[in-house]
Amino acid sequence: MACHHVPVRTSDSSPSGPSRHGKGVGLGLALLSAVAFGGSGVAAKPLIEAGLDPLHVVWLRVTGAALVMLPLAVRHRALLRRRPGLLAGFGLLAVAGVQACYFASLSRIPVGVALLIEYLAPALVLGWVRFVQRRPVTRAAAVGVVLAVGGLACVVEVWSGLRFDALGLLLALGAACCQVGYFVLSDQGSDAGDEAPDPLGVIAYGLLVGAAVLTAVTRPWSMDWTVLTGTARMDGTPVAAVALLAWIVLVATVVAYVTGVLAVRRLSPQVAGVVACLEAVIATVLAWILLGEHLSAPQLTGGVIVLAGAFIAQSSTPAKGSERPVASGGPERKLSRPGTAA
Repeated sequence: MACHHVPVRTSDSSPSGPSRHGKGVGLGLALLSAVAFGGSGVAAKPLIEAGLDPLHVVWLRVTGAALVMLPLAVRHRALLRRRPGLLAGFGLLAVAGVQACYFASLSRIPVGVALLIEYLAPALVLGWVRFVQRRPVTRAAAVGVVLAVGGLACVVEVWSGLRFDALGLLLALGAACCQVGYFVLSDQGSDAGDEAPDPLGVIAYGLLVGAAVLTAVTRPWSMDWTVLTGTARMDGTPVAAVALLAWIVLVATVVAYVTGVLAVRRLSPQVAGVVACLEAVIATVLAWILLGEHLSAPQLTGGVIVLAGAFIAQSSTPAKGSERPVASGGPERKLSRPGTAA
């Protein structure tokens, strides 16, 4: 799942920026996070094609990750009292909504196309900022929106009459809209200083809330559990279904989120976000190699344009008179010091 990184900065970060060594480690962690997130689609699609419902795959992913992150939830249990609305919204949109829409779209359209559509989120954030919050945006950010929309037109090949499944495209767009909810929610409490909610705690409780909601929606007791005891085919090659599930839970969710947070502890949120945008490229390449999903030259060109537009929209500076960045997910926030409960 794309670019789900909570903007953070530790209290020991110097004004002059991180050291060269810290920046190198941060870039490595950000790249690892992008690879981990980018591998979720190629592992999930064989399970879906083997007979699991897309929403059941989402439930397995989120519930498994929630159990792994449970100790962090216990440590940050004060968040339940302090920010229940934030945790509920984060779980509904940033976890359940994004994952459900994205995985459901995978059953109808290629992995790369689904993820590239999700990368319209930075452009949609600008729309929220400009028309809902009524804050000014920069000219460069507006250019980023135009590029992203134009690139998307190439990805879906609109000149061919939308050859891709229309419902699949709408589901991918739904994932982008839910990701907008993530960016908006990540701005909540940003002016609280040391009292800002710890992102690790928010992620842990977001997974728990998402798991609870998905349990009610997907009714996992009706799932065909026998699929997990067999094999799934990855471009004709049989792979143990439980191995694919383990990758989705441990690597594409837990490792992806944790390394993403650790990365932005060492980098600015903008730099970490730019590196995270490689997720779309990584997912497309993995789908090409492992699933045989070949994209045409215009689609690849459109994907590059979408990423360029997302980069410009996400990293552009605010317009004059605007007090905060317009598309970076809100101001930077601090992690609570070790030993605190929230």
